[in-house]
Amino acid sequence: MKTSAATTIGHFIDGKTVPGASGRYGDIYDPAAGEVTKRVAFASRPEMENAVLAAAAAFPAWAATPPLRRARVMFRFKELLDRHADELAALVTAEHGKVLSDARGSVTRGIEVVEFACGIPHLLKGSFSESVGTGVDSNSVRQPIGVCAGITPFNFPAMVPMWMFPMAIACGNTFVLKASEKDPSCSMRLAELLAEAGLPPGVLNVVNGDKVAVDALLTHPKVAAVSFVGSTPVAEYVYKTSATLGKRVQALGGAKNHAIVMPDADLDQAVEALMGAAYGSAGERCMAISVAVAVGNQVGDALVAKLKEQLGKLKIGPGSRPDSEMGPLVTREHLMKVKGYVDLGVKEGATLVVDGRGLNVPGRENGFFLGGCLFDRVTPDMRICKEEIFGPVLAVVRAPDFETALRIANEHEFGNGTAVFTRDGDTAREFSARVQAGMVGINVPIPVPMAFHSFGGWKRSLFGDLYMHGPEGVSFYTRLKTITSRWPTGIRKGAEYVMPTMK
Repeated sequence: MKTSAATTIGHFIDGKTVPGASGRYGDIYDPAAGEVTKRVAFASRPEMENAVLAAAAAFPAWAATPPLRRARVMFRFKELLDRHADELAALVTAEHGKVLSDARGSVTRGIEVVEFACGIPHLLKGSFSESVGTGVDSNSVRQPIGVCAGITPFNFPAMVPMWMFPMAIACGNTFVLKASEKDPSCSMRLAELLAEAGLPPGVLNVVNGDKVAVDALLTHPKVAAVSFVGSTPVAEYVYKTSATLGKRVQALGGAKNHAIVMPDADLDQAVEALMGAAYGSAGERCMAISVAVAVGNQVGDALVAKLKEQLGKLKIGPGSRPDSEMGPLVTREHLMKVKGYVDLGVKEGATLVVDGRGLNVPGRENGFFLGGCLFDRVTPDMRICKEEIFGPVLAVVRAPDFETALRIANEHEFGNGTAVFTRDGDTAREFSARVQAGMVGINVPIPVPMAFHSFGGWKRSLFGDLYMHGPEGVSFYTRLKTITSRWPTGIRKGAEYVMPTMK
C-alpha cells in the first residue's frame, strides 16, 4: 500500500512537529487488516542531537520553575487527557490492535501516573533536622538531574510513556522520548496535549526511529538518565551501555509470570482470572500470566477442562469491534514468531489442548490474528516454559505440592509478576514472603501497582535499582542533596581539625 506525505509521522522537537530528514522510514500497520496505514520517519543522529540540545537548553529554566507551577501544568495535562481519552484509546487500537476496552484501560492507568505527578510539591518535600550539633542544622532536598530519555515498547503506546515523562518533568527534568516505531501516534499526540497544557518548548521532545535513535540517546553526553521497557536482551544492552557511561538507568525487561493454583482455590474465579491475564491484549504484555502451575492432578485436570471450555467462547476480532475480547498481534513478523513457539511446544512433547493457529476471522483474512492456545503437561525445562512468548499462549505445568510449585516459579530467570489462587491465608502469606518476584497477586492475576506505588520486577526482569512511578520514580528522577549549615552568631574563633561530633 502506498503512503503519502499526509500519512507520514515525523518528530516533536522544541515544541513543534517537524518532518523527518533522514530519508529513512518505517511502515505502520492496521494489525486487524494487515495493511499499511501510515509511515514513520526514522531519526538520524543529527535529529537526535537536535532533540537532546533542545531539552538541554530548556532544562535550566524548567528546573528553576517552582514545583507548584510544574504541578499546575500537570493538572491541565490531566484534564486534557481525560477529555481526549477515547481519542487516545482509538489510536492505540488502530496501531497496536488491542480491543478498545483494553486500550481505554491502559490510557486510564497512564493518566493515574499523571495524577500522582500532580502532587509533586508534596513529593519533593525534603527533611529537616534541627540542632544536629550546637548551632548546626541539616536539611535534605531532592533536585532534578537534567535531560532524561525514555525508550518505550509497542504494547502500551500510551501507558508506558506516561509512566516515564510525567514523573521526570514534574521533578524538574527535561525529556526525550523514543517511542516504539510500530505505534508512534499516541506519543506524538501526548506531546501536543502537554504543549497545550502550557509546557514550555523543549521540555518534552518525541523522536521516532530504530536502533540509530536508541544508540544516540544511550551515548549522548548530555543525557543523564535512561528509562527503558522492553525485552530482556535489549534491557541488558541499554543498561550496560548507559551505566558504563555513568548514566542513571532503569531498564525493565522480559517476564514469564507464574500463577499457582492451589487445591482450595475458587476454580471458576481462577479460570476467569487466567483467561483475562493470559489472553488479554493477545498476551502482549509483560504482566501476562503465561504459566499456570496446578497443584495436584485433580486441580490440573479441572483447570485445563474449564480453560478449554472458556477458550471456545473467546471472541476474537478487530479491536475496534465492540464485542471483541481479543484482537490481533501487532505485526506479521510477531505473529509468525508466536506461531513458531506453538510449533515448538508440540515438538517438545507438550499436549496442545487448544490450537489457535488455524483461526480465520471473516473479512479480515490478512489480519495478524492467532487464536488462544493452551498447552498442558508442560515441564519447566521446555523452551515454551522458559522463554517469553509474548502472545496468547498459556502453559499449564503440574506440581505435586506447594513447595514444588513455588520452586518452579523461583527457579525461573525472570521475576516480574506472579500470583497465587487460594482460600488459605497461611498459604498466601507464605507465598508472598518467599516468592522471588517484584509484584505479587493474591487471587489477583495481574498485580500491576497503582501509580502511587512503584512498578518493577526482580532478577532478569529489571536492570537497575529503582522501579518506575510512585515513590521510587521520584527518587530515580532526582538527586538527593543534604545541606548542613551554621550561622556566624556564636561561632567560637579558631579552626577545628577533627571530625565534627555531637557532644
